[in-house]
Amino acid sequence: MAEADVKLLAPAGELAEKAHHPYPGESADYTDARKKLIAEEVELRRHLERVAEQRRALPPGPVVAKDYAFEGKDGTVHLADLFEGHDTLVTYCWMFGPERARPCPMCTQFLGALAANALDLRQKVALAVIARSPVGRLYDFAEERGWRGLPLFSDPSEAFGRDHNAWHDDGDWPSYDVFTKDKDGTIRHFWGSELGGTEDPGQDPRGAPEMSPLWNVLDTIPAGRGTDWYPSVDYS
Repeated sequence: MAEADVKLLAPAGELAEKAHHPYPGESADYTDARKKLIAEEVELRRHLERVAEQRRALPPGPVVAKDYAFEGKDGTVHLADLFEGHDTLVTYCWMFGPERARPCPMCTQFLGALAANALDLRQKVALAVIARSPVGRLYDFAEERGWRGLPLFSDPSEAFGRDHNAWHDDGDWPSYDVFTKDKDGTIRHFWGSELGGTEDPGQDPRGAPEMSPLWNVLDTIPAGRGTDWYPSVDYS
């Protein structure tokens, strides 16, 4: 959002006054604090919009020169195939290597939410979830979780994951990346989440902006997300 456009926006406090509708029995102190919080929430939304605009304005990213190959449910495919006719591809490297009995719980909770919207998202962009385990094992777990519409692929050579900061000698890390494909077929890396280690003191590792509904919901409750609880693959 341009600086001139920002100046035309109504003050956040003014919007907060209009937005708050008192709940039965709330005190004057609660009303005052809630309006101040709404104003901060408006400023947060505006900041997120500015960050998203800055992200969209990135200059052309690096050309992807390697012809990465993956194993999908129908056989071998290449990076260009993952676009499914779109000009944008979102990939997520899932911490589910062959040495793991169960996949990473943090990755899994995010993918569960992504799977719920996969068919919607694939109307606008291509999606691909990539892991080191054999592709059949990935789909077996997806069936167990009830995931539908989420394309899963194995990275048998590990070249893609290593080049995109996911697979390391000391273990796997999640990696969220966005690629574009020009009309001439040139593939570029547009943006990737590079937020590991950016959390502040006392915080658990987290992204910014936070894309997981799990953490967004917990951020609205009195106790917050805390630092002593993480999701589990199984709750039995």
